[in-house]
Amino acid sequence: MSGQRDWPKLMLRLPPDFKAFIEHEATRNGSSQNSEIVRSIRERMDRQRSSAVTPA
Repeated sequence: MSGQRDWPKLMLRLPPDFKAFIEHEATRNGSSQNSEIVRSIRERMDRQRSSAVTPA
């Protein structure tokens, strides 16, 4: 069984204000910085999927 440690890794350069925001949100939510980045991307993916299904 594969776990999260087996997932592909990504090196990412962020502007300092992005990094500070991610650190703040992770602390506020009691989660890791990685979790905050994944949550953000997942929310955007969900919004795009919802808008693609909704008729114009």
